[in-house]
Amino acid sequence: MAIILSSIKCELREILLKNKPEEMLSLSPKGTVPVLTFDNKVLDESMDVINWAFAKDSSKFLKYSSDEAKLSNNFIELFDSKFKYHLDRYKYAARYKKTSEDHQGECLKILLELDESIDTNPWIFGPTISLLDISILPFIRQCKIANPHWFLEQDFKQVINLLDYFESSVLFHIAMEKFDEWNPVNPQVVIFPSKSLS
Repeated sequence: MAIILSSIKCELREILLKNKPEEMLSLSPKGTVPVLTFDNKVLDESMDVINWAFAKDSSKFLKYSSDEAKLSNNFIELFDSKFKYHLDRYKYAARYKKTSEDHQGECLKILLELDESIDTNPWIFGPTISLLDISILPFIRQCKIANPHWFLEQDFKQVINLLDYFESSVLFHIAMEKFDEWNPVNPQVVIFPSKSLS
């Protein structure tokens, strides 16, 4: 989403995590996505890719007030660490010692805290999308996917409205376009995004 909003074009190599190509692992041995490479540099953390794109062109993003910047930084850090930790263990509880409900409860606490801190209209800070929106909405969407019935029954109505708006946005649909798996034997050049916001 940051790449789309920053009007950047890049070559996309779609991979399956169960079939990681050597070309990817040679760039980033940890074997997670995304991996962005340019000018002999490698970024393999989502926030690093977001910040790189934002530095290229931030004109479509909300320009924060000091209070908005503080709130944004706090929630980005909270979601990227604590929420992500519990979300992974909520989704894949069989791999861990705590029960799914324990981790679900920790996610709930954070979502309620977010709900009390925002007034969506339609994005977190108003009509213009922000770094906070694109940094945390994919995590919130994964939480909903893990148990939609539970998620929609909760008392975080601002969060639910925000996610509904996000999932119906042009940005979301451009970002979620499906691509064929990249084949290193017969590579095809695929440019992302294939569409622009304008």
